[in-house]
Amino acid sequence: MHRTLLQRLVLRLVALGSSVFAVLLAVFIMLRLIPGDPVTAMLGEESRTADRAALTHCLRLDLPLHRQFLGFLGDIGSGTLGRYCDAPDQTVAHEILQVFPYTVALACTAFLLAATVGIGAGVWAARRAGSGVDLTLLSVGMIALSLPAFWVGPMLLLLFAQTLRFTPPPGDAFLGWTDLIFPALAIAPAMAARLMRTTRSSMLDVLSAPFITAARARGVSGLRLSLKHALGAALVPVVSVAGLQLGGLLAGAIVVEKIFSRPGLGSLLLDGLFARNYPLVQGCVLVIALLFVLSNLLTDLVHAAVDPRMRSEGA
Repeated sequence: MHRTLLQRLVLRLVALGSSVFAVLLAVFIMLRLIPGDPVTAMLGEESRTADRAALTHCLRLDLPLHRQFLGFLGDIGSGTLGRYCDAPDQTVAHEILQVFPYTVALACTAFLLAATVGIGAGVWAARRAGSGVDLTLLSVGMIALSLPAFWVGPMLLLLFAQTLRFTPPPGDAFLGWTDLIFPALAIAPAMAARLMRTTRSSMLDVLSAPFITAARARGVSGLRLSLKHALGAALVPVVSVAGLQLGGLLAGAIVVEKIFSRPGLGSLLLDGLFARNYPLVQGCVLVIALLFVLSNLLTDLVHAAVDPRMRSEGA
């Protein structure tokens, strides 16, 4: 049993590692296909020839593409992920570590908001299936699915920072809890809607199962029946969807952090793209890809924990 699970995890890690490598290679090539000269973008058109030559050598642009990629892999192996050409003592890894906690805090807050609202609304909708409450929740969920984070974020700023004057404009000062809650509210609705629909569908299947009928025959009913007997079995598909959506939260955080002028991995990545800073962009993409891998692996482990069939020999 444990050997089968271990084999599944090893195969999963190999597949995810291959995906990370493919993403890194694609980003490496696409960065170099973007029109324009990165040296000119970083130094300006009136820069000295000696400075341009030094930066070209630092970015390895004077080497063939395959040697540039091997150099990037060497930076990964050394743990630096590359160095800043204007500050050789400053590494990309150190810069990412400085802002990484902000992105993790934002993603975790959004995940907790989405999971609490989505699973709670899904259970409520399943208990009132076919009623006005159910139809209302489904309609609200459909609307939430169509609201992208890059639209919700500016609308929240317009409402709370400009109209109600509830918070200062972004970038004026560190806002404390509002600096975390409002960006999380911008990226949580779509995930909450997906979790609600998945929870509702799964709960309806479980509520018609024989063991639920037996529980009703023993006199169990109402909220206790839904939470104690049905919800545990209904969470198996919800865990899978939640794990996949956790990676999507990181993608939403890239735009939202910039909208709210919040430090984080997303803001750092966009700054690197605007500046054509190859080492910084490649390092940020590597970390984001690894987060996707870890979220998928964690989903498999949690799925195996909540579903005994995943741990059996025949699973």
